[in-house]
Amino acid sequence: MRVVIVTESFPPDVNGVAHCALETARHLVRRGHDVLVVAPTGADGTPDGGPGAPCPVVRVPSVPLPGYPQVRLALPGRRLAAALDGHQPDVVHLAGPFVLGARAMAVAARRRVPAVAVYQTDLGRYARAYLRTGSAAAWRRLRAVHAAADRTLAPSTSALHDLAAHGVPRLRLWPRGVDSARFHPARRDKVLRCSLAAGRDLLVGYVGRLAPEKEVRLLARVSRLPGVRTVVIGDGPSASGLRAALPGVRFLGRRTGDELARLVASLDVFVHTGRYDTFCQTVQEAMAGGVPVVAPAAGGPLDLVEHGRTGLLVPPGDGEALRDAVRLLAGDPAARARLGAAGRAAVEHRTWEVVGDELLGHYEAVLADRTAVAA
Repeated sequence: MRVVIVTESFPPDVNGVAHCALETARHLVRRGHDVLVVAPTGADGTPDGGPGAPCPVVRVPSVPLPGYPQVRLALPGRRLAAALDGHQPDVVHLAGPFVLGARAMAVAARRRVPAVAVYQTDLGRYARAYLRTGSAAAWRRLRAVHAAADRTLAPSTSALHDLAAHGVPRLRLWPRGVDSARFHPARRDKVLRCSLAAGRDLLVGYVGRLAPEKEVRLLARVSRLPGVRTVVIGDGPSASGLRAALPGVRFLGRRTGDELARLVASLDVFVHTGRYDTFCQTVQEAMAGGVPVVAPAAGGPLDLVEHGRTGLLVPPGDGEALRDAVRLLAGDPAARARLGAAGRAAVEHRTWEVVGDELLGHYEAVLADRTAVAA
């Protein structure tokens, strides 16, 4: 099968869209398919290709998102259409379509090429936070793109309901995979853990973007618990403000790959703060690492965490509830071990190979529907 993945972000960018697009491309290539990626240039003017790319990558010009320069907005031109025409895809895969994906959807429609759109980001919230526009305009654009696709794949039940509520048709659930070999309890490093804990009894960590929608300031009460050391792993536009607002927290910056897996596995408790994640890959990676998770009862974590069995869910936006959940786990090592083991068991088989094959099933269904209509 010939596939073009058109993505709003791709490595070296570090975010959910880029990571999922990369893992999707890797899986398709492993399965013997002919893949081309079309993505925006990075902040450093990333040339065609990129580190670790498993297939050819065509880059299109981009500009930084106002207020969040780490995110790039593509400027689609003739290069996008030329890439699609040159590859002659059987299916176009739209990863988090908004700007580049919207143009790709139009090109695919004109050429009568089936398109599968993968919803990944609450762009309505991005529009309010960074573009100073209402979410209604963002949703109108999203609805137009997804309504034109042969099938839209949502990462969680919550996202599926949001899309349906906004009138998006032909919806299916497609979760994200996890590298359960990399994110593994065996990565736990006692020396690293002791170094980070700095003499405290409990090491608590957050991993993710440092941006307003992630609500990282909710860690303030957690960081003031006696005997608790809190670390934050990640970067973003809120980094400097958070460092000032959370003086008791140690900020480790952006970490990736095996280093990230070792840090995650070395935590005693993983805390996620944001209520707007459509999936929340970092929660799944912490679970794969055997670390007990505390997360808001909203969005993607609702599908990942079974309260009291594989982790703890707290009311969204409630810093006191977050603190109380961490305090409960701090005083109960047996509960931490039980939740961590159950979390690992719940996600260890959700590999990228498994979900990648599910994606191929969606492609095949879309192609079969097109064939039936043509007949």
